[in-house]
Amino acid sequence: MNIRSTVLLTIVITAICQLFSIYNVSASEESERMSLYKKTSAVTNIPWYYFAAIDQYERQINEEIPEERVTAIKPDPLFWKGVKGPSLFFPDGWGASGNADKKADITNDEDILWSIGNYIKSYGTTKDDIRIALWNYYKRDLTVQTIMNTAEVFKKFQTVALTDRDFPLPLEANYSYNNTWGDARGFGGRRIHEGTDIFANNGVPVKSTTYGVVEMKGWNKYGGWRIGIRDIYNIYHYYAHLNGFKDGVEVGDVVKPGDVIGSVGATGYGPPGTSGKFPPHLHYGMYKDNGKNEWSFDPYPYLKKWEKMDRNSK
Repeated sequence: MNIRSTVLLTIVITAICQLFSIYNVSASEESERMSLYKKTSAVTNIPWYYFAAIDQYERQINEEIPEERVTAIKPDPLFWKGVKGPSLFFPDGWGASGNADKKADITNDEDILWSIGNYIKSYGTTKDDIRIALWNYYKRDLTVQTIMNTAEVFKKFQTVALTDRDFPLPLEANYSYNNTWGDARGFGGRRIHEGTDIFANNGVPVKSTTYGVVEMKGWNKYGGWRIGIRDIYNIYHYYAHLNGFKDGVEVGDVVKPGDVIGSVGATGYGPPGTSGKFPPHLHYGMYKDNGKNEWSFDPYPYLKKWEKMDRNSK
């Protein structure tokens, strides 16, 4: 195994470990985080859910959160201190004290949130202003979209403790699935299967497995009628080969686990309207983003976990 492969494997393992720990949000941790977000919001006029969304995003891309910290945000040193020069975006630095000690500490949660709030406020407080400020800080479209989506989810549910999950099909339906991730696929050239196929009858309801925002809806020649949902853990959930969409579901909608988004079908492998080239089933895929790259990973263990959770809740 070469160095590049080893590094990629390490990234994948780290990300998967983070995914299995997403349920471990204690009430005390949530309360402390919310207190910080709302305190900063009160003095900056930036809604609290944007601070929460920024923190949530960085919670997924930073491997370790120091024990003494509550948030996971790690500001760029150039953002914090600034470097003199006309070509630099942060010439003066934004680091400032957000508490009574009057010291700008790049490892202090209050100072970090206060400094980020002042930076965003320099652009304005509308949604578009905040989007522009985030782009100029991260300089990555997917990052900005993820943070804005997460903010919408937190705004709707008024909490950061959103750990519920749901199996994508009703348990009473006649369905079956095996671990098919990585299998070879022929249509469209040589490629691997980036998901799990859950076979069921045409028209069986398909549900969102997670809290998130509908990011994509429409036709794909491989996936047929499909929906993509970006969740609050930087994960894109892909539902393909649908028979159709639930009336009213649109791009930008905030969804929760259990919300019906469409139904099982056999569409795809051709131009819009192509159907019946394979048995009806739901193709369910998961793609992780670490702030630099996005990749597919095996959803099978999560489906088994959520299926078990659903059965235990009945």
